[in-house]
Parts: sequence; C-alpha cells; structure tokens
Amino acid sequence: MASVNDTTDTTHTNNSGNVTNGNGTSENVKTMRAVVWEGTPFEMAVRSVPLPQIQHPEDAIIRMTTAAICGSDLHTYHGVFGSATPPWQMGHEGVGIVISVGSATERFRVGDRVLIPGGADSGFFSIDQKFTDQGGFYGQGPEFGGNLGGTQAEFLRVPFADDSLVLIPDDFSSDLDWLFLSDIFITAWAGLDFARFVPGDTVAVFGAGPVGLMTVYAALLRGASRVYAVDHVRDRLDKAASLGAIPIDFTAPLPKGGTASEQILRREGSVGGVERTIDCIGQECVNHHLRPQQNYVIEEAIKVTKFNGGIGLIGVYASLPKSAGAPLADTMDKQLSISVGDMWLKNLTVGSGTVAPALYSVLPRAWDMVRSGRAKLDWVVTSQIGIEDAPAAYRRFDRKEEIKVVIRFPWAREGLADGENGISNGQTREREQVFPM
Repeated sequence: MASVNDTTDTTHTNNSGNVTNGNGTSENVKTMRAVVWEGTPFEMAVRSVPLPQIQHPEDAIIRMTTAAICGSDLHTYHGVFGSATPPWQMGHEGVGIVISVGSATERFRVGDRVLIPGGADSGFFSIDQKFTDQGGFYGQGPEFGGNLGGTQAEFLRVPFADDSLVLIPDDFSSDLDWLFLSDIFITAWAGLDFARFVPGDTVAVFGAGPVGLMTVYAALLRGASRVYAVDHVRDRLDKAASLGAIPIDFTAPLPKGGTASEQILRREGSVGGVERTIDCIGQECVNHHLRPQQNYVIEEAIKVTKFNGGIGLIGVYASLPKSAGAPLADTMDKQLSISVGDMWLKNLTVGSGTVAPALYSVLPRAWDMVRSGRAKLDWVVTSQIGIEDAPAAYRRFDRKEEIKVVIRFPWAREGLADGENGISNGQTREREQVFPM
C-alpha cells in the first residue's frame, strides 16, 4: 500500500469526473480519503492517501459509492488480527463504479456498476489450493492482500478485474440491495454449508451481529424448521426475533434462563439438540458471565448439536504472532481445549475456514435471489455515515450500539432520477449477468 500521509491533509476527491481512463489519476486530484489502521488498538483513523493507479493491464479502478464496516474489522481494531506492518487501508465490503480499466480488461468497462467481493482473484489456477492461492483480501494489510487497498476509501484498485468483480444488473436499485453479497450474506450461506444444512433442519446461531443475523435470515430462507439466535444484546435479539428466530439470551439467570445450550436443550432435548450449529463469533467470544473464554462457543456448539449433526465455524480463529499490526495478538490462545471425545461420540461434522473458497460458487445463486427480490438484505443496516465519521462509528460498533454501519460517499446519489445509486451520468445499460469465471 502506498504510504499514508503524516500530515493532517483534508484534501477530498470532490470532482470524480476528473478520474477517467488511463492510470486512475487526474491533474488536479492526487489524494483520496481512506480509513486507515495504524496499529493502535481501539483507534481508527481517516487519512489522505495517494489515489490508486492502474498497475497491470488486468486492473480496474473503482470509485466507491458504498462500503461497510464488518465484524471482522473489529479483530483488527482490537489489535489481535492483521498483517505485521501497518499502516494499511481498511474494508472489504463495497459497491462502486468502474472509472478506469487496464488494456487487458475485457468484461467490464467505464461506467459499469459493480459489486466487489471481499477477496480478489489470484489470477491463476492452483491445484494445491493453499491459503495463499485464494487471492488477496482487501483491507487486511500486505500479508493478506499484497498491495491491495481497502473498500473504506474513495477509490479502489481491483486486480484481475474480469475475475474479481460482479456486475450489478441495473442502475436504479439501491447499493444496499447488493452490498452484503460482498461478504456477510455469502459468509452466512457458507456457514450453513459448512454445517451440512438441509431444508427442515433446526439451527442454532451463536452471535446475532451482522453475520449471525444474516445466518438466521439465510437459514429461514433455505427452509430451516426452527432457528435459535444466541446473544446477550437486546437490540440484536429483538432483530433476530423480527426475522423469525427464537431469541436466546445466554446470560439470563435460572430457572428460566441458563446457558444457551441449557435453554435450547430444554426445548430440543427430546431429540438431543439441533441438527446444525453455526459459530458466528470466533475467538473473541465471552462466556455466560461475559468473561473472555475462547473455546466457549465451540464447547456450547458441541453440547447443543445432536447426534449426526454438523457445526460450521465462520467466526475468526487465527493464531498470529504479536506484531506492530496485531499488537495484542498474544492475548489469543494458540491452542484451544475442546471436548473431542463428545464430538466423536456424537458423530459430529465440523466445517470451518474463510469464506473465500465458497465466495464465487455461492454468488450466482445469491445474485439471482437479490435481483428477483426473494432476498432483501438492507434490513441489517442501522447507520449510514460519511467517511469522516468512521472512527466514531467503529467505537459505536465495538460497543454493540450498532448492528451494521455503512459508509456512503457523496457521489453515490449523483445523476439518477429516482435518487438511488448508479453510474455518474445516469445512463442505463441492459447487459447479461457477468460473474467471475
């Protein structure tokens, strides 16, 4: 990533029309505003950084219209996850407009409105399918994304654009209809797949943050017979209930309360538990006393999942060395104790990992559901902000005062008769769907 200015420069890219074909720059716009992690836990900054440029013929430059703050961004914010060498730009969820393409980019052109999946294509096929062969992750720093930037910025360079972007099929639907196909809805869908979900299953979802709520929504959309949403934040439990889930406050006292597994097993005890359990929290979870206990959700999942059931782990579990980019990484245990014997006796299957391998395989189905109106995803948003308000939004999100915060850029509403987002000149182009190959 290009170095972050040390000054308090407040230059804004307020004339997006100046950025056109070629190298992604203009004569009178040299910097952009971006959310930047600088390595200080519980602090996030907005800085002026150099505009991204076309570096390879397969690149595209995107003018961001909407981005989002993700729960996984909080692991960086807490200082426990990320590359070793800050600073870097944050964000991996976004929608925008193509404003420049390299000479070898064939499937997208200037003016296309696009969804930016959270991981860019690697540009090659790998038989080994190692983690490092999955392509770069936006907003995670050089070790996870090479020199990629982040979507929480006014502009973004996308490598291998033909295989890293998804065309939004019309110019008049809201960005919020599409934004969450970049990560959290796809992650939720993948978590159910990890657990081997089938229609009719009962499901327990641990964590009712953005990913957890999307998992509740996806499970019901896919035909779950009952879904339990486990959390202790009342607003989040209420939102889960509004979707059709059974809310479980895992801090509620006995006799009516108890741990999540106790409460769910009182309801499902005659059949031994639920068929599928999804961990949407990961290593920064707390126990029913609200004290950190990294193995707590996994242990609860083993207890509550019935014989022959499945568990999906989509919360972040990462053992990283302490570094300038993750200064509190050593507070995370590298080895967790779990009840393998109970898991074995119950014949449970466990699926885990990043969503990157499933991202592009799930996207076509999810894209169709959004376009047809079968899936509506904007209900998860609790705040829409400008980029300068991002540090305060991170603080609110961390305190669980928000469910999902999105960053809207000033040009997101330009040029459209109905006031929604679209290409800057208001043109409408009907094109066949374009997905990465």
